[in-house]
Amino acid sequence: MEKACGLHCTKINNIGVKIGNEVILKNVSIHIHCGELTVIIGRNGAGKSTLLKAILGEIEHTGNIAFVDKKDNITKKIKIGYVPQSINVEKHMPTTVYDLFASCITHIPVFLRKDKKTHNEIKEHLKIFGADSLIDKSIGDLSGGELQRVLIAIATKPTPNLLILDEPVSGIDRNGIQDFYQIISKLKTEYDMSIILVSHDLELAKKYADKVILLDKEVIKEGKPEDVFKSLEFKNRFGELA
Repeated sequence: MEKACGLHCTKINNIGVKIGNEVILKNVSIHIHCGELTVIIGRNGAGKSTLLKAILGEIEHTGNIAFVDKKDNITKKIKIGYVPQSINVEKHMPTTVYDLFASCITHIPVFLRKDKKTHNEIKEHLKIFGADSLIDKSIGDLSGGELQRVLIAIATKPTPNLLILDEPVSGIDRNGIQDFYQIISKLKTEYDMSIILVSHDLELAKKYADKVILLDKEVIKEGKPEDVFKSLEFKNRFGELA
């Protein structure tokens, strides 16, 4: 598989959100190139979740989101994959990974029959994330790391232009976190994909991000992790980061 070409860019242009007279986001503009992991950080109430909802089209906002093919200099309709912070899963629920995945990619009710072609297609895609052995396992029996692999697999079928990850490693142990970031590294280097990750874990952001966005209703600082974490803007909000 060829590495990402670097010739595509997701442009978040002047996103603004108001609820009544309260400004939640103000003129947020971010350019995210394919093959990059952009981590958004900020204190509680900084507007991180609101920004994700605006990008996903779940709330009213000003501004726009565009996917630009720089090679041909054209703007295309953006395809977005999304992995939420958590999903409500009851322990030992009978729904399998296949059931969940198939319900997202096919219009055939999964309770009617198991389609062999779809089963093979899903298993091959899960294999990319080391999760093919989970295909017939109940969702409720998955560990946090296993569930995260499955959700990322679903979010990348078909391959999106932009992958959004909302606090994706909460509740996952350190080994699971390392596995997760290996998967993200593979996605950003081997697929033509931009990745946004919202995180409260500043150490992980410092270690894995290509670019960090410090948000506080607007973009306060952006750049390489070491530049953002050493900035006065960061220190005013979080203090010193070792």
